[in-house]
Amino acid sequence: MSVKKVLAIVLAGGEGKRLMPLTADRAKPAVPFAGFRLVDFALSNLANSGYLKIVVLTQYKSHSLDRHISETWRMSTQLGNYVASVPAQQRRGKSWFLGSANAIYQSMNLIVDAEPDIVVVVGADHVYRMDFEQMVQSHIASGARATVAAVRQPLEMADQFGVIEVDGEEVAGAIGAHKISAFVEKPESTPGLPDAPNQFLASMGNYVFDADALVEALEKDAVKENTKNDMGGDIIPYFVDRNEAYVYDFSTNDIPDATDRDRNYWRDVGTIDSYYDAHMDLISPVPVFNLYNRAWPIFTRGTTSPPAKFVRGEHNSVGAALDSIVAPGVVVSGGVVENSVLSNDVFVATGARVQDSVLMDKVSVGAGAVVRRAIIDKNVKIPAGATIGLDPALDLARGFAVTESGLTVLSKGQIVPVPDEAERALSLAAAAEIPEALALAVGNDDIAQDTLDQVVENQIIAIGSAVSVEEAKIAR
Repeated sequence: MSVKKVLAIVLAGGEGKRLMPLTADRAKPAVPFAGFRLVDFALSNLANSGYLKIVVLTQYKSHSLDRHISETWRMSTQLGNYVASVPAQQRRGKSWFLGSANAIYQSMNLIVDAEPDIVVVVGADHVYRMDFEQMVQSHIASGARATVAAVRQPLEMADQFGVIEVDGEEVAGAIGAHKISAFVEKPESTPGLPDAPNQFLASMGNYVFDADALVEALEKDAVKENTKNDMGGDIIPYFVDRNEAYVYDFSTNDIPDATDRDRNYWRDVGTIDSYYDAHMDLISPVPVFNLYNRAWPIFTRGTTSPPAKFVRGEHNSVGAALDSIVAPGVVVSGGVVENSVLSNDVFVATGARVQDSVLMDKVSVGAGAVVRRAIIDKNVKIPAGATIGLDPALDLARGFAVTESGLTVLSKGQIVPVPDEAERALSLAAAAEIPEALALAVGNDDIAQDTLDQVVENQIIAIGSAVSVEEAKIAR
């Protein structure tokens, strides 16, 4: 472990406009992800790295984020450890945070009080595992004043990232370190790496600074007229111009028990599509990102929910989850879940189908309802026989968000209208389809196919019965 005194700063003030409607009622770092919150990944990485003095800078719609941190991230104050949520306080002028650099500048008292040798600055909206102690040791060994973590990306994606261009070979004695020759924001093209001509180094938004150098850079940036007050756009170029900036290659970061498949996984979940894709990365038999690495756990708030349960519904309709992740409290009662991620206390009723979807806490899917390629935020109740994600025009007409790629997104507690006869017919046809995983398992086995046909028939009968009961309740 480093003998240097380290303070970690988590930048968690992101508004997250591109994640709407998931950020309509919360800050981006507070958005749920597979039973966690996005901020949990940054905090878990820091804690697992041995850094237990952490401040989290918040700004937009921070209530749920502040509550999550206060209820979840409790350290031993007797040992001087803490995770402190710090809002914008207008300490240095009558303005809110003007950018990521200004957020730290306005919170300079935190650095002064902690008296660190090293400041680690990380974002709060990425999904990954990283040992920051290895990056800090590389920073110290290289003699850098500022170090930027970078992930390798294909050249064709250069216009989507802050691009780091480097000089020469790796610095001797500093694993993963190269001197930065240029830091360019979203260029049309960039040179490939010497050892990988088809790749470039993209900034991860994670930084390590000598504390005194960071304070000096922030003070100078604050009085500049032409500045965006941005860490990547202003502070790092300041160090590059002084030949004091180095890059840390994330591909050299070694996490205990990482698999070849998920080693060096990193995903920016800044858009609805990338957020969805990151969930899908979790559920393959050999996951692209492995949540089950006990040597480097991702921590979150504990739950009092009971274990998940899969039971038969009416007319022996099957309750099952195939190729999916389900959290505590989930009940699948006669419905079928496929290729999906279900968070705490989700309920799936008789004959319902959830396919290729992400359902957050306490979503209820009524009898015979069908959810396909959708993200459903907390507390949404889907009526019996309703459809989500089957007909984009219908989804749009009901006020649901639909992405260009065809994902349907419902916001927290959004009302789903009771379906009409045409929609119920659509849901019945979709609910009666044979699950792909079962079809693959049956193959050409005629006896197994007959059994599966009977299962599907039971599902159809159960759907009709359950939906009729729900309609009768509504009529009363």
